[in-house]
Amino acid sequence: MEIERKYLIEKYTFDPDQYDSEEISQAYLSTDPVIRVRERCRHTDSGDQLSYELTVKGRGLMAREEINLVIDQDAYARLAAKAEGHAVEKTRYRIPLSGSLICELDVFKGGLNGLILGEVEFDSEEAAELFTPPDWFGAEVTFDPSYQNCNLIMKGELS
Repeated sequence: MEIERKYLIEKYTFDPDQYDSEEISQAYLSTDPVIRVRERCRHTDSGDQLSYELTVKGRGLMAREEINLVIDQDAYARLAAKAEGHAVEKTRYRIPLSGSLICELDVFKGGLNGLILGEVEFDSEEAAELFTPPDWFGAEVTFDPSYQNCNLIMKGELS
């Protein structure tokens, strides 16, 4: 089960490059149900690490089922070639928040350049509902389906 809240980020007062990051490219085979393939390039002290996964997501906005399967590069390439819409390209930074919470700060590229979203994952819906976002978070878009990545790919660019 994935439980997360999502926020628009307009500005922040820190350098995100001081935090762990990864480059993500994800393409969608279907938006209903959501079926995506993702390539990650994690930047580490020992070099870049590539990984690939196939994800199936259930319906929902704040909470939904999510199944992730590890795939290889060839399977990723074959599946990504069959994708709908545009691929989502973004850099994801992992920003520590209070307690053990992490903000996954997604800085989008390409046609979505300029869009920055912050996602925070929780262990329970109750914890998600009790969350108070930091001052640098903007408007909450958790319940606005147009900010789900599977819907962003259909637009291809910001209006």
